[in-house]
Amino acid sequence: MKATRVLAAFTAITLSASLAACSTKQPDTPAEYISVYGSEPQNPLVPTNTNENGGGTLMETLFDGLVDYDPEGKPYNQVAESITPNADSTKFTVVIKDGWQFHNGEEVTSDSFIDAWNYGADVKNAQLGSDFFSNIKGFDELSGDNRTADKLSGLTKIDDHTFTVELSAPEATWPLRLGYYAYAPLPKVAFKDMDAFGEHPIGNGPYMMDGDNAWTHNVNVRLKAFDNYSGKDKAQNAGLNFVFYTSLDTAYADLQAGDLDSVRETVGPNAYPSYQADFPQSHSNRAMASIESFGIPFNLKHFGNDEEGKLRRHALSMAINRDLITEKLFFGARTPAEDFGSPTLGGTPDIKGKEVLTYQPEKARELWAKADKIRPFTGKFQIAYNADGGHQSWVEAVTNSIRQTLGIPAEGRAYPNFKGLRDDVVNRNVGAGYRTGWLGDYPSIANFLESQYRTKGSSNDTDYSSAEFDALLAKAASSPSAEKAQPIYNQAQAVLMEDLPQIPLWYKSASTAWNPNLKHFQTGWNGYPEFTKLTKEGDN
Repeated sequence: MKATRVLAAFTAITLSASLAACSTKQPDTPAEYISVYGSEPQNPLVPTNTNENGGGTLMETLFDGLVDYDPEGKPYNQVAESITPNADSTKFTVVIKDGWQFHNGEEVTSDSFIDAWNYGADVKNAQLGSDFFSNIKGFDELSGDNRTADKLSGLTKIDDHTFTVELSAPEATWPLRLGYYAYAPLPKVAFKDMDAFGEHPIGNGPYMMDGDNAWTHNVNVRLKAFDNYSGKDKAQNAGLNFVFYTSLDTAYADLQAGDLDSVRETVGPNAYPSYQADFPQSHSNRAMASIESFGIPFNLKHFGNDEEGKLRRHALSMAINRDLITEKLFFGARTPAEDFGSPTLGGTPDIKGKEVLTYQPEKARELWAKADKIRPFTGKFQIAYNADGGHQSWVEAVTNSIRQTLGIPAEGRAYPNFKGLRDDVVNRNVGAGYRTGWLGDYPSIANFLESQYRTKGSSNDTDYSSAEFDALLAKAASSPSAEKAQPIYNQAQAVLMEDLPQIPLWYKSASTAWNPNLKHFQTGWNGYPEFTKLTKEGDN
């Protein structure tokens, strides 16, 4: 494939990008609130049933867990006074700080965590994040097809501010994961009507829902600073207004016009060439714990867990010119992927088989031809994407590279919004490849691998299953330290390189800009702005 043909496609894509706007009128919002780009959450705002960025950004501001992370990803105790392991890290004693309360004034206690975790793990509640509790003793009895318990046997209350957690296997680094919002506490009122609670969640974080109409669906969510917040990162601003856009281009235009304060962690693709010049004093480009990929369901014709499927997955990956796309389309805001994680987790490991992520057009055609001898390819290959997230240009570039290399019909398939795409992916109705990505829930390679690729993982949307991979994850988790676990995680990644349940594309950066009137802007380890630190010129 000649570079000039790909670049011509890029140009056509960029010129044809549409500016779909957020047209519904927003309810009145205080002028001192900081306005932030957002997207409509897929589900009601329940911590254990939220696994996408639209809702996840809100979870990060509404709830605090036992642990939190500084901007560099270093963990520190937040609600926890202490988390103490026994000799072999199979049991942890958790002591909660005094004085923490929910937005409704209820005290945060041991029961607040125990009840929330039991709810999240229980199969009858069908929570998307249930897998995060799989390493706690009693999970199988509570989550299996033949449910034999109504709570996790590994959770024991000692008193109102102390409880113990017994794991099903040793895990020295277990406390690291506890800053993810799936482990957040819940107040008693949540369990009376979880659906109603999800429409107006009551958390314990630095922000709270601003009034009964704080969430106007498909329009915005308003949050105000929580005056009685007990954490170290108390909000320095009056509140946040998350505005839901159908296009990052429109959000960027509003940022330029002064009608939006932050596009969050990234500008839209059409702004990559100019955002630094457009905002010379208010931009940044910082590596973040995130990767962009596309998934291929194993129930998709021609892509099953068999020889044909493996050949075609390898061929597709080798048909993509990642170097050219990241250079010409992203202007340095992306780096071609060499593994399934992120370099911010401690560098890029040298994974066996990673050459499958390099552009090898001749090899790609050879593998596709071998697959055709098993069963001739019919139909077309599609990558489904949400049009409200700035993905059209790269999806078209990737499918163009596939089409020109392999000589097959390949194209993008647009969904109007992220929620629609995620609903079809989660319900196994997408019927195509689909764009996906991973933004670290907590700063560990375990998070990138367990949730997406472990059998029945919380975000394993391709339904990948490998006994070898699962066994390596379990072995790594039981290691006495992160350093000793790393070589085992590398072996697990080598299995993924062979099976390719997802096709890694590139690592993402927080390439963003903000209103010059915002002060103290900083992106954290996960690319999100440190919202609580922000002030707006003119605020008290």
